[in-house]
Amino acid sequence: MVSPAPGSGPRLHADTDVCAGAGQCVRAAPELFDQDDGGLVVLLAADVPQASLPRALDAVDLCPSGAIGLR
Repeated sequence: MVSPAPGSGPRLHADTDVCAGAGQCVRAAPELFDQDDGGLVVLLAADVPQASLPRALDAVDLCPSGAIGLR
């Protein structure tokens, strides 16, 4: 079996113009998200490791403003 190339898996994106600063993403996946001094989302890792995928999906689902997405 061939492993996928780095960067070919799910990728997160975060729109700070849409972010409401609720922090649900940080609570769901602290290894992938943080908040800046103003409370807006900071993406720590765009490429989602397989082990973090369930938490990334939770973050997308829990984001009240829809600022977080997964492609």
